[in-house]
Amino acid sequence: MFGLGIGELLVILVIVLVMFGAGRLPEVMGSLGKGVQAFKKGLKEPPEIDVTPEKPEADAKAKSEA
Repeated sequence: MFGLGIGELLVILVIVLVMFGAGRLPEVMGSLGKGVQAFKKGLKEPPEIDVTPEKPEADAKAKSEA
């Protein structure tokens, strides 16, 4: 997993515990999980295409002149 061993993961966990505290850790991890889920969902959905005309009155003038 990203070239990290058990020792490195334990050091990262200790640093996170010191920074956020044990009481707030579940909240931080929940937010991180929701962010990852939203990112994955965004990758799967096709991009929205805006098909509204830029200026409808300009199109009507062009049609009336032709």
